[in-house]
Amino acid sequence: MENGQQRTARLVNDRALTGRVTINRIHTRMFLLPQSARAALANAAPTPLMHNKKDSASLNQQILRIASIGSESSVVLAEIAALLGEAFQADACLLTLTDVEAACWVSKPQSLLVQDLQYDSATLQKELDTFEPLAIANLGAVPPTLTHDPPAKTWTEFWNSITLSGKSLQARAALGIAIQFPESRNVSISLFQFHPRRWTKLDIEQLRSTTQHVAIALSQVRLQQQLSRRTQYQTIVNQLTIAIHNASDLNEILQLATADSAQALQASRGILLRLRYWEPLFKSRFQEQIPKIRTTVASEWQRQANEHESFRAVPSVLNQSFWMAECTLCQHALIQPGQPIAIRDREQLLKLDGVSSVAPIFNLEEFPALLLAPLESQGTVLGFLVFQQNQTHKWQPEEIELVKLVGAQVSTAIIQTETLRQVQALVDKRTAELQQSLSIQAKLYERTRQQLEQLRRLNQLKDEFLSTVSHELRTPLTSMTMAIRMLRQNGLTSDRSERYLDILEQQCAQEANLINDLLALQELESKQVTIQPEEIDLKALVKESADVFNQKWSAKGLVLDLNLPQKSLKLYSDRDSLLRVLLELLTNAGKYSDPNTHIHLSATYQADQPISKVVLTLCNTG
Repeated sequence: MENGQQRTARLVNDRALTGRVTINRIHTRMFLLPQSARAALANAAPTPLMHNKKDSASLNQQILRIASIGSESSVVLAEIAALLGEAFQADACLLTLTDVEAACWVSKPQSLLVQDLQYDSATLQKELDTFEPLAIANLGAVPPTLTHDPPAKTWTEFWNSITLSGKSLQARAALGIAIQFPESRNVSISLFQFHPRRWTKLDIEQLRSTTQHVAIALSQVRLQQQLSRRTQYQTIVNQLTIAIHNASDLNEILQLATADSAQALQASRGILLRLRYWEPLFKSRFQEQIPKIRTTVASEWQRQANEHESFRAVPSVLNQSFWMAECTLCQHALIQPGQPIAIRDREQLLKLDGVSSVAPIFNLEEFPALLLAPLESQGTVLGFLVFQQNQTHKWQPEEIELVKLVGAQVSTAIIQTETLRQVQALVDKRTAELQQSLSIQAKLYERTRQQLEQLRRLNQLKDEFLSTVSHELRTPLTSMTMAIRMLRQNGLTSDRSERYLDILEQQCAQEANLINDLLALQELESKQVTIQPEEIDLKALVKESADVFNQKWSAKGLVLDLNLPQKSLKLYSDRDSLLRVLLELLTNAGKYSDPNTHIHLSATYQADQPISKVVLTLCNTG
């Protein structure tokens, strides 16, 4: 079973001239309908002359049969024009549907192969407004020979404007009638003879009756087309809803909306424009000044011409952009959003208030018919959905309604995608901040743990220090207590008394030294110690300290061996601090050395770069 496109292609080289019309000058193509095709549609050839009601009823049935199997109004117009031409034994028949479609049939196909049909649409509209039939027996006479009154001037003007391939139709007799049917769509039928013919009242009445059936048939075709288109439109909206629900890529959604909608509208081209606001996004209407906005083509679809069309593809405009200030048509849609702008042709565009310039990407020379719908969300225009035809086209209410529904779906998809993107960006930012916070907290925890560990060690050292200090302080006190007790005994010799006094003096001196060391340590911790640098002979200082320790270590059997250079070791430092360090080294060595061992102390001068230094080395066994 052939579809609409196959059926349209079948009309090539047939005897019906079909196509869409343009404003001012109607332009269409002629195709030839073979006798076999017409016979198949009618199941039987119509009676040449209709002299009774039976013939008229048969013709009306054939018209309704054509409408019942027809899918496209252009095809139905062509077949009905051929049927009427033969039924009324005319040389040509022109059938027009309002001012958007027309079909023409001629009886001599051998001289009319694929030719152009043109007529004045303005005059046609006047003719359709009169609804008065007119029959002219001799169209070439001056004035034309009328077969009835009153005359209708617009009919003759309309017929005289008809040309085929730039040549006049050269009709000598014409019969025309117009009728209006629902949705304010008008049908006109014009029968022509290439020689004078006197039309009878019966011809006029039969044509009037037939025209009513033609209007009914075309209404039926129209309803079928509307139902089919509504189903197709609903499918497109459902597909967009599913795509948005599945959170598909926004570019895929935009391309799907543009391509499917353009194909459903049978448009030549569809483009989707996105707006980028370079200034704060105003929620109110732009009445005084248009903000700085960059408009970019986000998706595009172009119809591919088949072998029977002369449609010329134009270069792609995808990703091209322009400033809003360069296109007053877009400004008009931006200032007053809500309703799409439907433009039938360039003349209607010029009559649109406030529109003086159109962006080059619309290419109105190639695509004069334009339907522009703003993509709006809460008073903010996000972009435009644009569909264009390469010839004059009157946009129907259902087409405009489809574009509005698709625009609402696309606006939802854009807002949803941008919202998800902003939410995702916010989540990523908060996640990064949380990770950074956790990292900082981990570092702070580690630092706190280290500080606690350090405090624990310091506390342990403090305890050890207090224990050591307590022991060191009690040792001289014990010796002094024992010496005092011995001195209190009666009968002590002078030698023993002298010895106990020496012990008492030594232990007092040691106790004083320990107390001085504690005070010096406190000064170091509080950074209140006073340094008094002076020139010191380290060699002499070491020998002086060694004599003291040799006496102290004699009871333990320790021997201090010195290895000093022959020359004096001069250095510039604080004497008390240096002596305290030296005594601490020797004290520790004596405390932890094994009995009857040697302790070695050496001092050397090293003139290394960049700083010269004196090195003390202490070695012990224990």
